[in-house]
Amino acid sequence: MTPNSISLPPLSPPLSAHNLFPVLYSILLVISIPTNGITLGVSCSQMRKKNELGVYLFSLSLADLLYTLTLPLWIIYAQNGDNWTLLPSLCTFSVFARYVNYYTSAGFLTCISIDRYLAVVHPFKLQYMRTRRFALLVSILVWVLEISSSYLILLKDEIFIRPINSTNHTICYDTYPLEEWQANLNLYRVFFGYMIPLAIIAFCYQKIYHAVEHNQATEKSEKKKIKKLLLSIIITFFFCFTPYHVVLLIRSIGERQQNCNFAKTMFKPYRITTAITSLNCIADPILYCFVSETGRTDIQNMFKCCLLRKQKTLSHTREVAMSSIITKNGTDATLESTTCM
Repeated sequence: MTPNSISLPPLSPPLSAHNLFPVLYSILLVISIPTNGITLGVSCSQMRKKNELGVYLFSLSLADLLYTLTLPLWIIYAQNGDNWTLLPSLCTFSVFARYVNYYTSAGFLTCISIDRYLAVVHPFKLQYMRTRRFALLVSILVWVLEISSSYLILLKDEIFIRPINSTNHTICYDTYPLEEWQANLNLYRVFFGYMIPLAIIAFCYQKIYHAVEHNQATEKSEKKKIKKLLLSIIITFFFCFTPYHVVLLIRSIGERQQNCNFAKTMFKPYRITTAITSLNCIADPILYCFVSETGRTDIQNMFKCCLLRKQKTLSHTREVAMSSIITKNGTDATLESTTCM
């Protein structure tokens, strides 16, 4: 804890952490678990068909699901007025999972964009990059890079006490103003974890848009669907990640001089944009699985398969039950005839 760290007031009533964040995180928890669970099933189905896109979708959903499992901890934290009452190791794990989710999501969204770019714009070039094995190697590389980038969090003391605060709250990770190592790490994240992926995604989808637009074989209705999906993906990425990283950049530059008044000004924007970024854990599966026609078809097939299995199980159970009844009746009839004799 730095000597200039400040006691920050709670959010004002309309945006109170006691009601806004617990409600938002609870909604995310309820939606994210089933949607990402379904997406995991769909992506496994795609991987079995040797579809490289399934590998990236699986990793993306796994990252979202792991972060979702930490939401109950953030709900408790917000309900206690930013007072961490749980084990310090849980704080470290929650923060680590949050940042790994943010930047693995950005990484896998970038991989999906490049994969779609190669498929549409250069369908006969670099085909080795569109294989399941290559996608698996790239996915492992993304996980290793992002975990390594966030590993510093595990080495630092992530629990900070605010002694000036009369309530003596224990806050998890976020200090106001930022410590120097946090500011440096944030600048690295803004550049490599946000700006570069955004530039690649925008480039890929702009090229895909033009390729689709000038493709005479594609019907107008199909073109319209593809354009809508591309626009939705870019807008969602921009909405989920941009506000947070703009605030993060401003904080990392402005709080280097340990300016307490500036840190106090940035408190509300930072908390709100952090919550907005959490929306990516439901936006990813909805866009890539539930909105796309291929994704919807895979989901329908998965449910049909489950339904058929259930029907077969029920049918088998009925057959076994009927067989046992017939056997029993036959045995009873035999016993009766024996008794009569």
